[in-house]
Amino acid sequence: MRTFRTVLEQRIWERRLTLEEFAEYAEQFAREHGEPGTIGVRHLQRLVAGQRRPGEPLGRVQPVTARLLERIFGVSVEELLSEPFVAEAAGEVVPAEPPARAEVDLAVVLDWLDDRVGWTAGISRSKVRSHLAKLGSDGALLDHRARRARIGRKRLTSVLADYYGTSAGTHGLYAARCGGSEITTSILTRRTWLDLGVPLTPEHDRLTLVDGEPHPRAALGDVGAMAAVARLAESAALGVRVANLPLYRLLSVDLGPTIDGTVGMVPFAEYALTVDLLEREVTEALGEGKWRSRLPLRDKYLPDLRAVLDLPGRVCAGGVLALCAIARPRDQFRDAPDFAVLVQERSGHVLNGTGRLAVIPKGFHQPLTDFRADARVGATLLRELEEELFGRSDVDTTAHSGRAASPMHLGRLSEPMRWLLEEPGRLRTECTGFGLNLVSGNYEFAGLIVIDDEDFWRRYGGQVEANWEAAGLQLYSSLDSELITELVSRESWSNEGLFALLQGLRRLRELGDDRVRLPLVEHSGL
Repeated sequence: MRTFRTVLEQRIWERRLTLEEFAEYAEQFAREHGEPGTIGVRHLQRLVAGQRRPGEPLGRVQPVTARLLERIFGVSVEELLSEPFVAEAAGEVVPAEPPARAEVDLAVVLDWLDDRVGWTAGISRSKVRSHLAKLGSDGALLDHRARRARIGRKRLTSVLADYYGTSAGTHGLYAARCGGSEITTSILTRRTWLDLGVPLTPEHDRLTLVDGEPHPRAALGDVGAMAAVARLAESAALGVRVANLPLYRLLSVDLGPTIDGTVGMVPFAEYALTVDLLEREVTEALGEGKWRSRLPLRDKYLPDLRAVLDLPGRVCAGGVLALCAIARPRDQFRDAPDFAVLVQERSGHVLNGTGRLAVIPKGFHQPLTDFRADARVGATLLRELEEELFGRSDVDTTAHSGRAASPMHLGRLSEPMRWLLEEPGRLRTECTGFGLNLVSGNYEFAGLIVIDDEDFWRRYGGQVEANWEAAGLQLYSSLDSELITELVSRESWSNEGLFALLQGLRRLRELGDDRVRLPLVEHSGL
């Protein structure tokens, strides 16, 4: 019986491909699916062997390579590089290979859609398959996505301001002045929700999970059902990960010296196939010049500011995102110490915000394993820092099952994160602002991550790398006021990303020392 050193080697053999043929296939797959990773034959030889050289561990696989292999085979890179199961007894029947995680996730979401619309089991799968057949090539889909991404932030904000108005009592759209530019976003906020500077520690970060709170179940109707089918078909065609995992939904919020409030739970499908479709709807209507008569989903799910502010009466899911600033020493490229300020461009594999600029980390507010403790804003922020910048793919809930009892236990942390948490003062996390995004009704907790100890950059700067959710990572110096002013003015920002950037710049300027020479950001309009 043939034996294999790794599951990867077994999977390639099962496809009846040589390593040279698989390397060519992987290169073609990467081009067709917009993946930046490549795998040469020599690299592939090390991967299938599970070691760099005889007796030497393989080491960390680059995220772009890991992502490419995971998309090709539909399982985690950790599983691909593990030893395959071998039946011990001669003649033992080996169970059939289980379906890939992505197939199981899609099946769960399709069952949810059948149930919510009242279709017979299997109808949604049939409709998604039919819609897929009409979509055409991946290239056409990517072009369609790119057209939606080209809808400028100002234009989108202007349309939403026309639809909702710009204020409701003490609430208004977040606006600021920076470098002579007037900036307005789609973030509905109020004075008391801004410039919080709340440390994300257990004493100050106190969102509470409410047990058994039922979530609203909006009727989908024909329009909503077909929009959900279109979303699933496009996601399947482009390899976008969709898993029906629980999200937190905001029920109430009280902000001041502490973050107080309550959250319930909602299945991801209830969000992704209802209110999260509003961004797609408005950008497509804008592209066709028909937005005034083409927003039936918005009219249904989020018709006015009263509905936006009625948190317990709707599905209000949300996210946590933060400006990350890492102290760097003077070196051969910079004549003075500064902070490296990180910005990402969202990749084509995320559910929304494709092609938009955003701060990093950025993620959904959702639990890992401890639903009550994970409700804290800081819990999501630390997890996203691990996942998006420090290479912890096992805390990516869209790609891995939650098998670890305590995924953020000190013993499981990446080396950079462990170093940061070993001594107080190395890592500072704060909430800088809060708002409700009119694009899809999401709540947004904006934050600031500051690593003051420049020894971190010396040790780990080379390991800071964005994961699959980013198409690219950009670094800006906290001393480069001119370039950051230009960055702020770009039209490609997501509204929530720009909100977090501006609030983070205000706070970093306030905290700053000789490392900081940032442009002045002033609030306007509230």
